[in-house]
Amino acid sequence: MMCCLMLRFQLTLAQDRPDNDNTAVTFEEIYDEPYSVNKLFVGFQPLYGELFATNVNAGFGVEARYYLKDKVDFKAHFRKTYSSSFYDFSRELAKENSNVDNKAEIYNYYEFGGTYHIKDFESTSKTKMVLYKSAYKGDSWAARVPLRAEVPCKLRKIYGGRLGAIIWNSTTDISRALDRQGLTNADLVNSENIGLPVTYIDPITSKSRDFKVFSNIYSTGLYIGGSMTWIRNIAVSFDKYEEGVDDGIMTLFFDILYSPGLKVDDILYNNDIYSVSALKKSPVGLRLGIDGKFNRQLSWAYGGEIGYRPSIQGQGVFAMFKISFPIYGTNLEYKVESFGK
Repeated sequence: MMCCLMLRFQLTLAQDRPDNDNTAVTFEEIYDEPYSVNKLFVGFQPLYGELFATNVNAGFGVEARYYLKDKVDFKAHFRKTYSSSFYDFSRELAKENSNVDNKAEIYNYYEFGGTYHIKDFESTSKTKMVLYKSAYKGDSWAARVPLRAEVPCKLRKIYGGRLGAIIWNSTTDISRALDRQGLTNADLVNSENIGLPVTYIDPITSKSRDFKVFSNIYSTGLYIGGSMTWIRNIAVSFDKYEEGVDDGIMTLFFDILYSPGLKVDDILYNNDIYSVSALKKSPVGLRLGIDGKFNRQLSWAYGGEIGYRPSIQGQGVFAMFKISFPIYGTNLEYKVESFGK
């Protein structure tokens, strides 16, 4: 108890110790140009994770975004799982438990689209920058409450209209989908109107087991929506402190999803085909998301989405996060002026 009190007293002294850090600081603007951002960003995503009722999955991806003359920007995105065991949940379950002959598909996701800048304008704003000295290292920096300076800056805002396409495929648990819709395996019938077995006898234990059914789902669809983007691109030089930079690009978006090409494979069992037409599908969905990155040649980015994706009815709820590192940015300008001697 005494040791804890002494430690707390020492920390209090350290935080209350007189310091010239609280004096006013002066700064010189190096640049403040929210319209001078890189035109192309390409990032590798070593990890994404998705809680998707159709198939919980995680893996890697690649994403690219291109800004064209302050009028429109384009996006291309691809992701897939590393393996069935890490992490393609429904495919792994199918490999271990399926009683039908359908081959389990690898989870793949593709997205292509663009955002038209309905309104792209500049306003005045402020940003807060952490004041840092090279002398702040180790315990000195860890025990210090960082000081922040408020700096006036320009803020670029973009109201955008979004349109694009989404294509994905996955293994999915049909037995679970049937149960959610109040159906059973017997509702999946062949050409003679005979349904799939509901149970079977385990040859090893001689006990009755549930007959597990897995299949594959394929979705080809569109999205349309709107977005709001905030861009800061400012650097200042502080007196007695290191330079401060705020070059963040953040976008919030909302989309309506529509998938007219939503297909579930029929069930293959004992050289026969059992139709999945009894399963109801939901071709319409929606999502709310965020994307963020930094206007640097080499940096990182983040993103996330929540919503309801077109899928088998009752299996569309999802939440996804992704991290991009590294992300490479370039303005695609490689020409320099030349003069004759």
